[in-house]
Amino acid sequence: MMFFAIVIGVVLLQRVFELHLAARNAKYIRSRGGYEIGAGHYKYIVGLHFLFFISLVLEVSTDASPFALPSWWMYPFCFFLIAQLLRYWCIRSLGKHWNTRILIVPGIKPVIRGPYRFLRHPNYMVVAIELCCLPLTFSAYVTAILFTLLNAWLLLHIRIPLEEKSVYAANKQQ
Repeated sequence: MMFFAIVIGVVLLQRVFELHLAARNAKYIRSRGGYEIGAGHYKYIVGLHFLFFISLVLEVSTDASPFALPSWWMYPFCFFLIAQLLRYWCIRSLGKHWNTRILIVPGIKPVIRGPYRFLRHPNYMVVAIELCCLPLTFSAYVTAILFTLLNAWLLLHIRIPLEEKSVYAANKQQ
């Protein structure tokens, strides 16, 4: 249980740091004439991530043997750690334009360096890996399945189409 508490604590601190960074970057983007698209769905993304942590903690703490890790725990945990490296590559590549919201600066083309050379939405792939692999590390199968599916639906039906329309389609017209 100590390992679980440490991992969750580190991930929560990471999220607090990222929210602070996103707020700072949003201020910078807005100072450059940027504006937000899709603010209405952002509360669902925040809610999904908040409920993910609640579900993970509840599922792990109500497990019949919460102190026992599965013998294969290191495999999903390694994928989770690799996803963290990719997360920070994304953040570094986007620089002051990285955010948890969709913020548009008129006249600025989408970033195509770092992992964005290969994928349009690598950060969303990171989130998908995290929502699946972190719970699997601790045998929280319900949380892994439920939040992986909810996240996929939210990303594929709302977030990515809106981002594609706002960021990429708008830049084709310029």
